[in-house]
Amino acid sequence: MADALLRVRDVRKTFPGVVALDGVQLTVGRGEVHALLGENGAGKSTLLKTLAGAQRADQGTIDFDGRTLSPDDTPIQRQQAGIVTIYQEFNLLPAMSVAENMYIGREPLRNGLIDWQQMFRDAQKIIDDLGLELGPKTQVRKLSVAEQQMVEISKALTMNAQLIIMDEPTAALSGREVDKLHEIIRDLKAKGISIIYVSHKLNEVKAVCDRYTVFRDGKYITSGSVADVTVNDMVRQMVGRDVEFLKKQATGTVGDVVLKIQGVSRAGSVSDPHAVVLRDMSVEVRAGEIVGFAGLVGAGRTELARVIFGADPCDEGIVYVNGNQISPLRSPKQGIDAGIALVPEDRKQQACFLVHSIRQNMTLPSLGRLTKWKYFIDEAAETKLIEEYRQKLRVKMANDQVAIGTLSGGNQQKVILARCMALKPKVLIVDEPTRGIDVGAKAEVHQVLFDMARSGIAVIVISSELPEVMAVSDRIVTFREGQITGSMPAGEATEEKLMSRMAIGVGEHHVHAAE
Repeated sequence: MADALLRVRDVRKTFPGVVALDGVQLTVGRGEVHALLGENGAGKSTLLKTLAGAQRADQGTIDFDGRTLSPDDTPIQRQQAGIVTIYQEFNLLPAMSVAENMYIGREPLRNGLIDWQQMFRDAQKIIDDLGLELGPKTQVRKLSVAEQQMVEISKALTMNAQLIIMDEPTAALSGREVDKLHEIIRDLKAKGISIIYVSHKLNEVKAVCDRYTVFRDGKYITSGSVADVTVNDMVRQMVGRDVEFLKKQATGTVGDVVLKIQGVSRAGSVSDPHAVVLRDMSVEVRAGEIVGFAGLVGAGRTELARVIFGADPCDEGIVYVNGNQISPLRSPKQGIDAGIALVPEDRKQQACFLVHSIRQNMTLPSLGRLTKWKYFIDEAAETKLIEEYRQKLRVKMANDQVAIGTLSGGNQQKVILARCMALKPKVLIVDEPTRGIDVGAKAEVHQVLFDMARSGIAVIVISSELPEVMAVSDRIVTFREGQITGSMPAGEATEEKLMSRMAIGVGEHHVHAAE
Protein backbone atom coordinates (compact mmCIF):
# COMPACT_ATOMS: atom_id res chain seq x y z
CA MET A 1 0.00 0.00 0.00
CA ALA A 2 1.65 3.20 -1.23
CA ASP A 3 -0.30 5.67 0.95
CA ALA A 4 0.08 3.86 4.28
CA LEU A 5 -0.33 5.79 7.54
CA LEU A 6 0.72 2.84 9.75
CA ARG A 7 3.07 -0.06 9.00
CA VAL A 8 3.76 -2.70 11.63
CA ARG A 9 6.57 -5.11 10.67
CA ASP A 10 7.70 -8.32 12.40
CA VAL A 11 6.57 -7.25 15.88
CA ARG A 12 7.19 -9.86 18.58
CA LYS A 13 6.10 -9.70 22.22
CA THR A 14 6.49 -12.40 24.88
CA PHE A 15 5.32 -12.77 28.46
CA PRO A 16 6.43 -15.49 30.90
CA GLY A 17 5.32 -18.75 29.31
CA VAL A 18 3.40 -17.08 26.45
CA VAL A 19 4.33 -15.78 22.99
CA ALA A 20 1.66 -13.09 22.60
CA LEU A 21 2.86 -11.76 19.23
CA ASP A 22 5.04 -13.81 16.89
CA GLY A 23 6.34 -11.55 14.12
CA VAL A 24 3.00 -9.94 13.17
CA GLN A 25 2.37 -7.29 10.54
CA LEU A 26 -0.36 -4.71 9.94
CA THR A 27 -0.77 -1.95 7.35
CA VAL A 28 -3.42 0.78 7.64
CA GLY A 29 -4.01 3.36 4.91
CA ARG A 30 -4.87 7.02 5.36
CA GLY A 31 -8.60 7.56 5.79
CA GLU A 32 -9.17 3.80 6.04
CA VAL A 33 -11.35 1.82 8.46
CA HIS A 34 -9.34 -1.35 9.10
CA ALA A 35 -10.74 -4.34 11.01
CA LEU A 36 -8.36 -6.30 13.25
CA LEU A 37 -9.84 -9.77 13.74
CA GLY A 38 -9.02 -12.87 15.74
CA GLU A 39 -10.13 -15.11 18.56
CA ASN A 40 -9.50 -14.18 22.20
CA GLY A 41 -5.81 -14.70 22.84
CA ALA A 42 -4.94 -14.11 19.18
CA GLY A 43 -2.77 -11.11 20.10
CA LYS A 44 -5.07 -8.22 19.15
CA SER A 45 -5.07 -6.53 22.57
CA THR A 46 -1.30 -6.93 22.92
CA LEU A 47 -0.74 -5.20 19.57
CA LEU A 48 -3.15 -2.40 20.50
CA LYS A 49 -1.25 -1.79 23.74
CA THR A 50 2.04 -1.84 21.83
CA LEU A 51 0.72 0.73 19.35
CA ALA A 52 -0.56 2.88 22.24
CA GLY A 53 2.82 2.80 24.01
CA ALA A 54 1.44 0.90 27.01
CA GLN A 55 3.73 -2.08 26.26
CA ARG A 56 7.15 -2.31 24.65
CA ALA A 57 7.65 -4.74 21.78
CA ASP A 58 10.60 -7.16 22.09
CA GLN A 59 11.45 -6.69 18.41
CA GLY A 60 10.03 -5.30 15.17
CA THR A 61 9.29 -1.81 13.85
CA ILE A 62 6.28 0.52 13.82
CA ASP A 63 6.27 3.22 11.14
CA PHE A 64 3.67 5.97 11.50
CA ASP A 65 3.10 8.96 9.24
CA GLY A 66 6.45 8.54 7.52
CA ARG A 67 8.69 8.00 10.56
CA THR A 68 9.73 5.06 12.72
CA LEU A 69 8.38 5.29 16.26
CA SER A 70 10.66 4.67 19.20
CA PRO A 71 9.83 1.45 21.10
CA ASP A 72 10.37 3.43 24.30
CA ASP A 73 7.56 5.92 23.57
CA THR A 74 5.11 6.52 26.41
CA PRO A 75 1.31 6.55 25.86
CA ILE A 76 1.41 10.38 25.99
CA GLN A 77 4.09 10.49 23.29
CA ARG A 78 2.03 8.15 21.09
CA GLN A 79 -1.02 10.40 21.59
CA GLN A 80 1.07 13.43 20.65
CA ALA A 81 2.15 11.55 17.51
CA GLY A 82 -1.53 11.12 16.59
CA ILE A 83 -2.36 7.57 17.80
CA VAL A 84 -5.30 7.52 20.22
CA THR A 85 -6.81 4.35 21.69
CA ILE A 86 -10.39 3.98 22.93
CA TYR A 87 -10.36 0.89 25.13
CA GLN A 88 -13.31 -1.42 25.73
CA GLU A 89 -13.37 -0.25 29.36
CA PHE A 90 -13.60 3.53 29.23
CA ASN A 91 -11.02 5.80 30.88
CA LEU A 92 -13.37 8.55 32.02
CA LEU A 93 -13.70 10.28 35.39
CA PRO A 94 -17.40 10.04 36.34
CA ALA A 95 -17.46 13.00 38.74
CA MET A 96 -16.08 15.41 36.13
CA SER A 97 -17.85 17.08 33.22
CA VAL A 98 -17.77 16.05 29.57
CA ALA A 99 -15.44 18.96 28.72
CA GLU A 100 -13.09 18.25 31.63
CA ASN A 101 -12.77 14.62 30.52
CA MET A 102 -12.11 15.71 26.94
CA TYR A 103 -9.28 18.08 27.89
CA ILE A 104 -7.92 16.60 31.13
CA GLY A 105 -4.22 17.38 31.41
CA ARG A 106 -4.44 19.63 28.31
CA GLU A 107 -6.82 22.35 29.50
CA PRO A 108 -6.60 25.75 27.75
CA LEU A 109 -4.93 28.31 30.02
CA ARG A 110 -5.28 32.05 30.46
CA ASN A 111 -2.83 33.87 32.72
CA GLY A 112 -1.76 30.53 34.14
CA LEU A 113 -5.31 29.48 35.06
CA ILE A 114 -7.77 27.19 33.31
CA ASP A 115 -9.85 29.15 30.78
CA TRP A 116 -13.16 27.44 31.50
CA GLN A 117 -15.18 29.35 28.95
CA GLN A 118 -12.70 28.57 26.19
CA MET A 119 -12.68 24.87 27.17
CA PHE A 120 -16.48 24.66 27.12
CA ARG A 121 -16.60 26.45 23.74
CA ASP A 122 -13.97 24.13 22.23
CA ALA A 123 -15.73 21.06 23.61
CA GLN A 124 -19.09 22.23 22.27
CA LYS A 125 -17.61 22.73 18.78
CA ILE A 126 -16.34 19.13 18.64
CA ILE A 127 -19.63 17.82 20.05
CA ASP A 128 -21.54 19.77 17.39
CA ASP A 129 -19.19 18.53 14.63
CA LEU A 130 -20.02 14.95 15.66
CA GLY A 131 -23.74 15.71 15.73
CA LEU A 132 -24.09 14.70 19.39
CA GLU A 133 -26.74 15.83 21.83
CA LEU A 134 -24.46 16.36 24.81
CA GLY A 135 -23.80 19.32 27.05
CA PRO A 136 -20.10 20.02 27.77
CA LYS A 137 -20.91 20.76 31.42
CA THR A 138 -22.80 17.48 32.00
CA GLN A 139 -21.23 15.10 34.52
CA VAL A 140 -20.05 11.87 32.86
CA ARG A 141 -21.73 9.75 35.56
CA LYS A 142 -25.09 10.97 34.24
CA LEU A 143 -24.44 9.66 30.71
CA SER A 144 -25.43 6.34 29.20
CA VAL A 145 -22.75 3.89 28.06
CA ALA A 146 -23.36 4.97 24.45
CA GLU A 147 -22.91 8.64 25.36
CA GLN A 148 -19.70 7.82 27.24
CA GLN A 149 -18.45 6.11 24.09
CA MET A 150 -19.08 9.36 22.20
CA VAL A 151 -17.17 11.33 24.86
CA GLU A 152 -14.18 9.03 24.30
CA ILE A 153 -14.33 9.75 20.57
CA SER A 154 -14.67 13.49 21.26
CA LYS A 155 -11.62 13.30 23.53
CA ALA A 156 -9.64 11.60 20.74
CA LEU A 157 -10.47 14.46 18.38
CA THR A 158 -9.14 17.04 20.86
CA MET A 159 -5.75 15.29 20.50
CA ASN A 160 -5.68 15.84 16.72
CA ALA A 161 -5.77 12.08 16.21
CA GLN A 162 -4.72 10.72 12.83
CA LEU A 163 -5.38 7.11 13.89
CA ILE A 164 -8.13 6.15 16.34
CA ILE A 165 -8.08 2.59 17.69
CA MET A 166 -11.52 1.33 18.78
CA ASP A 167 -11.51 -1.83 20.89
CA GLU A 168 -14.96 -3.50 20.84
CA PRO A 169 -16.66 -0.10 20.46
CA THR A 170 -20.21 -1.50 20.17
CA ALA A 171 -20.03 -4.13 22.93
CA ALA A 172 -22.46 -2.20 25.16
CA LEU A 173 -24.51 -0.41 22.50
CA SER A 174 -27.99 -1.11 21.18
CA GLY A 175 -28.76 -1.27 17.45
CA ARG A 176 -29.75 2.39 17.17
CA GLU A 177 -26.59 3.48 18.98
CA VAL A 178 -24.43 1.25 16.78
CA ASP A 179 -25.87 2.95 13.69
CA LYS A 180 -24.99 6.36 15.17
CA LEU A 181 -21.43 5.26 15.93
CA HIS A 182 -20.98 3.91 12.40
CA GLU A 183 -22.24 7.21 11.00
CA ILE A 184 -19.60 9.03 13.06
CA ILE A 185 -16.90 6.61 11.87
CA ARG A 186 -17.82 7.34 8.25
CA ASP A 187 -17.60 11.08 8.96
CA LEU A 188 -14.15 10.64 10.55
CA LYS A 189 -13.03 8.62 7.52
CA ALA A 190 -14.25 11.41 5.21
CA LYS A 191 -12.02 13.82 7.17
CA GLY A 192 -8.99 11.60 6.50
CA ILE A 193 -8.80 10.01 9.96
CA SER A 194 -7.93 6.30 9.99
CA ILE A 195 -9.65 3.79 12.29
CA ILE A 196 -8.53 0.40 13.58
CA TYR A 197 -11.79 -1.36 14.42
CA VAL A 198 -11.59 -4.40 16.70
CA SER A 199 -14.83 -6.36 16.94
CA HIS A 200 -16.18 -9.91 17.11
CA LYS A 201 -19.38 -8.74 15.38
CA LEU A 202 -18.52 -9.56 11.80
CA ASN A 203 -21.71 -8.10 10.36
CA GLU A 204 -20.49 -4.73 11.65
CA VAL A 205 -17.09 -5.32 10.03
CA LYS A 206 -18.86 -5.88 6.70
CA ALA A 207 -20.95 -2.74 7.22
CA VAL A 208 -18.29 -0.22 8.17
CA CYS A 209 -14.75 -1.48 7.38
CA ASP A 210 -12.68 -1.23 4.18
CA ARG A 211 -9.94 -3.82 4.81
CA TYR A 212 -9.20 -6.43 7.44
CA THR A 213 -6.28 -8.30 9.02
CA VAL A 214 -6.57 -11.63 10.84
CA PHE A 215 -4.38 -12.83 13.72
CA ARG A 216 -4.46 -16.36 15.13
CA ASP A 217 -2.47 -17.59 18.15
CA GLY A 218 -0.25 -14.51 18.05
CA LYS A 219 0.58 -14.85 14.35
CA TYR A 220 -0.38 -12.91 11.24
CA ILE A 221 -2.69 -15.02 9.05
CA THR A 222 -3.99 -12.86 6.21
CA SER A 223 -5.40 -9.50 5.19
CA GLY A 224 -7.57 -8.25 2.37
CA SER A 225 -10.58 -6.24 1.26
CA VAL A 226 -13.76 -6.70 3.30
CA ALA A 227 -15.80 -6.51 0.09
CA ASP A 228 -14.05 -9.63 -1.25
CA VAL A 229 -14.94 -12.02 1.62
CA THR A 230 -18.05 -13.34 3.31
CA VAL A 231 -18.65 -13.50 7.04
CA ASN A 232 -18.10 -17.28 6.91
CA ASP A 233 -14.76 -16.73 5.14
CA MET A 234 -13.63 -14.42 7.96
CA VAL A 235 -14.76 -16.93 10.59
CA ARG A 236 -12.72 -19.71 8.95
CA GLN A 237 -9.66 -17.46 8.75
CA MET A 238 -10.00 -16.49 12.42
CA VAL A 239 -10.49 -19.95 13.92
CA GLY A 240 -8.92 -22.17 11.27
CA ARG A 241 -12.06 -24.28 10.91
CA ASP A 242 -15.73 -24.06 10.06
CA VAL A 243 -17.87 -22.92 12.99
CA GLU A 244 -21.46 -24.07 13.23
CA PHE A 245 -23.75 -21.79 15.19
CA LEU A 246 -26.36 -23.96 16.83
CA LYS A 247 -29.94 -22.93 17.41
CA LYS A 248 -31.52 -24.40 20.50
CA GLN A 249 -33.78 -27.29 19.66
CA ALA A 250 -37.15 -27.52 21.42
CA THR A 251 -36.77 -30.57 23.66
CA GLY A 252 -40.31 -30.77 24.99
CA THR A 253 -38.90 -31.69 28.41
CA VAL A 254 -39.48 -28.36 30.18
CA GLY A 255 -40.33 -29.08 33.81
CA ASP A 256 -42.00 -27.31 36.70
CA VAL A 257 -41.62 -23.62 37.49
CA VAL A 258 -38.26 -23.09 39.22
CA LEU A 259 -38.16 -19.27 39.33
CA LYS A 260 -41.22 -17.10 39.77
CA ILE A 261 -41.01 -13.32 39.95
CA GLN A 262 -44.22 -11.60 40.95
CA GLY A 263 -44.95 -7.85 40.95
CA VAL A 264 -41.35 -6.59 41.24
CA SER A 265 -41.31 -2.77 41.33
CA ARG A 266 -38.72 -0.16 42.20
CA ALA A 267 -39.12 3.62 42.42
CA GLY A 268 -36.48 6.20 41.57
CA SER A 269 -33.71 6.68 44.10
CA VAL A 270 -32.66 10.01 45.62
CA SER A 271 -29.05 8.80 45.75
CA ASP A 272 -29.22 7.59 42.14
CA PRO A 273 -31.91 9.56 40.29
CA HIS A 274 -30.89 7.91 37.01
CA ALA A 275 -31.63 4.37 38.19
CA VAL A 276 -34.11 2.55 35.96
CA VAL A 277 -37.59 2.44 37.51
CA LEU A 278 -39.15 -1.04 37.49
CA ARG A 279 -42.93 -1.38 37.23
CA ASP A 280 -44.86 -4.51 38.23
CA MET A 281 -42.63 -7.11 36.59
CA SER A 282 -43.73 -10.76 36.65
CA VAL A 283 -41.90 -13.67 34.97
CA GLU A 284 -41.75 -17.46 35.32
CA VAL A 285 -38.87 -19.72 34.24
CA ARG A 286 -39.19 -23.51 34.23
CA ALA A 287 -36.65 -26.26 34.75
CA GLY A 288 -34.80 -26.95 31.51
CA GLU A 289 -35.99 -23.73 29.90
CA ILE A 290 -33.90 -20.86 28.55
CA VAL A 291 -35.75 -17.53 28.70
CA GLY A 292 -34.24 -14.62 26.79
CA PHE A 293 -34.60 -11.03 28.01
CA ALA A 294 -34.66 -8.55 25.10
CA GLY A 295 -34.79 -4.77 25.37
CA LEU A 296 -32.98 -1.59 24.50
CA VAL A 297 -30.34 -0.09 26.81
CA GLY A 298 -32.05 1.09 30.03
CA ALA A 299 -35.15 -1.07 29.53
CA GLY A 300 -34.75 -2.79 32.90
CA ARG A 301 -33.38 -6.22 31.92
CA THR A 302 -30.16 -5.99 33.93
CA GLU A 303 -31.91 -4.24 36.82
CA LEU A 304 -34.45 -7.06 37.17
CA ALA A 305 -31.65 -9.65 37.07
CA ARG A 306 -29.81 -7.86 39.88
CA VAL A 307 -32.99 -7.70 41.98
CA ILE A 308 -33.55 -11.45 41.50
CA PHE A 309 -29.95 -12.18 42.54
CA GLY A 310 -30.06 -9.90 45.59
CA ALA A 311 -27.53 -7.38 44.28
CA ASP A 312 -30.11 -4.55 44.22
CA PRO A 313 -33.11 -3.90 46.50
CA CYS A 314 -36.70 -3.49 45.29
CA ASP A 315 -39.69 -1.73 46.85
CA GLU A 316 -42.30 -4.38 46.09
CA GLY A 317 -42.49 -7.89 44.75
CA ILE A 318 -41.84 -11.51 45.63
CA VAL A 319 -39.31 -13.99 44.25
CA TYR A 320 -39.89 -17.75 44.53
CA VAL A 321 -37.42 -20.57 43.86
CA ASN A 322 -38.96 -24.05 43.63
CA GLY A 323 -42.12 -22.69 45.25
CA ASN A 324 -40.30 -21.25 48.27
CA GLN A 325 -40.44 -17.49 48.83
CA ILE A 326 -36.88 -16.17 49.07
CA SER A 327 -37.38 -12.42 48.82
CA PRO A 328 -36.51 -9.88 49.83
CA LEU A 329 -32.89 -10.93 49.24
CA ARG A 330 -30.43 -8.54 50.82
CA SER A 331 -27.14 -9.69 49.28
CA PRO A 332 -25.67 -11.80 46.47
CA LYS A 333 -24.58 -14.32 49.11
CA GLN A 334 -28.23 -14.92 49.95
CA GLY A 335 -28.91 -15.29 46.23
CA ILE A 336 -26.18 -17.93 45.89
CA ASP A 337 -27.46 -19.73 49.00
CA ALA A 338 -30.94 -19.79 47.42
CA GLY A 339 -29.52 -21.46 44.31
CA ILE A 340 -29.21 -18.43 42.00
CA ALA A 341 -26.05 -17.55 40.08
CA LEU A 342 -25.43 -14.38 38.06
CA VAL A 343 -22.84 -13.65 35.37
CA PRO A 344 -22.95 -9.82 35.54
CA GLU A 345 -22.86 -7.40 32.64
CA ASP A 346 -19.69 -5.56 33.72
CA ARG A 347 -17.08 -8.19 34.48
CA LYS A 348 -14.29 -5.85 35.59
CA GLN A 349 -16.38 -3.76 37.98
CA GLN A 350 -18.73 -6.45 39.29
CA ALA A 351 -17.16 -9.87 38.80
CA CYS A 352 -13.36 -10.04 38.57
CA PHE A 353 -10.81 -9.71 41.36
CA LEU A 354 -8.29 -8.43 38.84
CA VAL A 355 -5.09 -8.81 40.90
CA HIS A 356 -5.95 -12.33 42.06
CA SER A 357 -5.31 -15.57 40.21
CA ILE A 358 -7.56 -17.35 37.75
CA ARG A 359 -7.76 -20.16 40.32
CA GLN A 360 -9.09 -17.89 43.05
CA ASN A 361 -11.54 -16.13 40.71
CA MET A 362 -12.99 -19.37 39.35
CA THR A 363 -13.38 -21.41 42.53
CA LEU A 364 -14.02 -18.87 45.32
CA PRO A 365 -17.81 -19.41 45.68
CA SER A 366 -17.41 -23.20 45.36
CA LEU A 367 -14.78 -23.70 48.04
CA GLY A 368 -17.40 -25.01 50.50
CA ARG A 369 -17.82 -28.04 48.23
CA LEU A 370 -14.09 -28.51 47.67
CA THR A 371 -12.96 -29.32 51.22
CA LYS A 372 -11.49 -32.37 52.90
CA TRP A 373 -11.58 -33.02 56.60
CA LYS A 374 -14.10 -30.16 56.74
CA TYR A 375 -11.62 -27.31 57.14
CA PHE A 376 -9.04 -27.78 54.36
CA ILE A 377 -9.28 -27.05 50.65
CA ASP A 378 -8.96 -30.17 48.50
CA GLU A 379 -6.47 -28.77 45.99
CA ALA A 380 -6.72 -31.82 43.74
CA ALA A 381 -10.50 -31.41 43.47
CA GLU A 382 -10.05 -27.67 42.89
CA THR A 383 -7.55 -28.32 40.11
CA LYS A 384 -9.89 -30.89 38.53
CA LEU A 385 -12.76 -28.36 38.52
CA ILE A 386 -10.56 -25.68 36.93
CA GLU A 387 -9.33 -28.06 34.24
CA GLU A 388 -12.87 -29.21 33.45
CA TYR A 389 -14.08 -25.69 32.74
CA ARG A 390 -10.85 -24.62 31.06
CA GLN A 391 -11.47 -27.32 28.47
CA LYS A 392 -15.22 -26.71 28.18
CA LEU A 393 -14.83 -22.99 27.55
CA ARG A 394 -11.39 -23.08 25.92
CA VAL A 395 -9.93 -20.57 28.37
CA LYS A 396 -6.50 -19.48 27.11
CA MET A 397 -4.10 -19.15 30.04
CA ALA A 398 -0.49 -20.04 30.82
CA ASN A 399 -1.57 -21.58 34.15
CA ASP A 400 -4.23 -21.05 36.82
CA GLN A 401 -1.89 -18.97 39.03
CA VAL A 402 -1.82 -16.09 36.52
CA ALA A 403 -3.72 -12.94 37.60
CA ILE A 404 -7.08 -12.78 35.84
CA GLY A 405 -6.40 -9.12 35.04
CA THR A 406 -3.69 -10.21 32.57
CA LEU A 407 -6.19 -12.18 30.45
CA SER A 408 -8.05 -10.80 27.45
CA GLY A 409 -11.58 -9.56 28.12
CA GLY A 410 -13.12 -12.62 26.51
CA ASN A 411 -11.09 -15.04 28.61
CA GLN A 412 -12.00 -13.11 31.76
CA GLN A 413 -15.66 -13.56 30.78
CA LYS A 414 -15.14 -17.30 30.36
CA VAL A 415 -13.62 -17.60 33.85
CA ILE A 416 -16.63 -15.82 35.41
CA LEU A 417 -19.02 -18.00 33.43
CA ALA A 418 -17.15 -21.07 34.70
CA ARG A 419 -17.38 -19.74 38.27
CA CYS A 420 -21.18 -19.63 38.05
CA MET A 421 -21.49 -22.98 36.29
CA ALA A 422 -19.37 -24.63 38.98
CA LEU A 423 -21.98 -23.65 41.60
CA LYS A 424 -24.49 -26.06 39.96
CA PRO A 425 -27.27 -23.48 40.50
CA LYS A 426 -31.03 -24.00 40.21
CA VAL A 427 -31.27 -20.68 38.35
CA LEU A 428 -28.50 -19.29 36.15
CA ILE A 429 -28.72 -15.67 34.91
CA VAL A 430 -26.20 -14.69 32.25
CA ASP A 431 -26.07 -10.99 31.36
CA GLU A 432 -24.33 -10.50 27.98
CA PRO A 433 -22.73 -13.99 28.15
CA THR A 434 -20.68 -13.61 24.96
CA ARG A 435 -19.68 -9.95 25.16
CA GLY A 436 -16.04 -9.79 24.15
CA ILE A 437 -15.97 -13.49 23.29
CA ASP A 438 -14.75 -14.47 19.85
CA VAL A 439 -16.92 -16.01 17.18
CA GLY A 440 -15.48 -19.49 17.64
CA ALA A 441 -16.11 -19.58 21.38
CA LYS A 442 -19.66 -18.16 21.12
CA ALA A 443 -21.00 -21.43 19.78
CA GLU A 444 -19.24 -23.32 22.58
CA VAL A 445 -20.67 -21.02 25.27
CA HIS A 446 -24.14 -21.46 23.76
CA GLN A 447 -23.70 -25.23 23.84
CA VAL A 448 -22.75 -25.08 27.53
CA LEU A 449 -25.94 -23.09 28.23
CA PHE A 450 -27.95 -25.73 26.33
CA ASP A 451 -26.31 -28.48 28.39
CA MET A 452 -27.10 -26.70 31.65
CA ALA A 453 -30.74 -26.28 30.63
CA ARG A 454 -30.84 -29.96 29.64
CA SER A 455 -29.67 -30.84 33.15
CA GLY A 456 -32.77 -29.13 34.59
CA ILE A 457 -31.41 -25.68 35.40
CA ALA A 458 -33.65 -22.67 34.71
CA VAL A 459 -31.60 -20.25 32.57
CA ILE A 460 -32.12 -16.54 31.83
CA VAL A 461 -30.05 -15.02 29.01
CA ILE A 462 -29.80 -11.23 28.61
CA SER A 463 -28.22 -10.05 25.37
CA SER A 464 -28.16 -6.89 23.28
CA GLU A 465 -27.80 -9.07 20.16
CA LEU A 466 -31.27 -10.14 19.02
CA PRO A 467 -29.91 -12.99 16.83
CA GLU A 468 -28.24 -14.43 19.93
CA VAL A 469 -31.44 -14.14 22.01
CA MET A 470 -33.42 -15.90 19.29
CA ALA A 471 -30.76 -18.62 18.83
CA VAL A 472 -30.41 -19.68 22.47
CA SER A 473 -33.90 -19.15 23.91
CA ASP A 474 -37.03 -21.26 24.22
CA ARG A 475 -39.07 -18.16 25.05
CA ILE A 476 -38.31 -14.44 24.82
CA VAL A 477 -39.57 -11.74 27.19
CA THR A 478 -39.40 -8.14 25.93
CA PHE A 479 -38.77 -5.03 28.04
CA ARG A 480 -39.24 -1.30 27.61
CA GLU A 481 -38.75 1.52 30.12
CA GLY A 482 -38.90 -0.73 33.17
CA GLN A 483 -41.94 -2.73 32.03
CA ILE A 484 -42.45 -6.13 30.45
CA THR A 485 -44.16 -5.65 27.11
CA GLY A 486 -44.68 -9.23 26.00
CA SER A 487 -43.56 -12.85 25.80
CA MET A 488 -43.37 -15.18 22.81
CA PRO A 489 -41.90 -18.57 21.86
CA ALA A 490 -38.48 -18.13 20.26
CA GLY A 491 -39.64 -20.13 17.26
CA GLU A 492 -42.17 -17.41 16.43
CA ALA A 493 -39.80 -14.51 17.02
CA THR A 494 -38.29 -12.29 14.36
CA GLU A 495 -36.13 -9.23 14.85
CA GLU A 496 -39.00 -7.09 13.57
CA LYS A 497 -41.50 -8.55 16.06
CA LEU A 498 -39.09 -8.17 18.96
CA MET A 499 -38.13 -4.61 18.03
CA SER A 500 -41.82 -3.72 17.82
CA ARG A 501 -42.40 -4.92 21.36
CA MET A 502 -39.20 -3.28 22.59
CA ALA A 503 -40.20 0.07 21.09
CA ILE A 504 -43.96 0.30 21.75
CA GLY A 505 -45.29 3.15 23.86
CA VAL A 506 -45.87 2.82 27.57
CA GLY A 507 -49.47 1.90 28.27
CA GLU A 508 -49.76 -0.39 25.23
CA HIS A 509 -47.86 -3.28 26.79
CA HIS A 510 -50.91 -5.03 28.23
CA VAL A 511 -52.31 -5.63 24.75
CA HIS A 512 -49.08 -7.19 23.53
CA ALA A 513 -48.45 -9.23 26.66
CA ALA A 514 -51.81 -10.90 26.23
CA GLU A 515 -51.18 -11.97 22.63
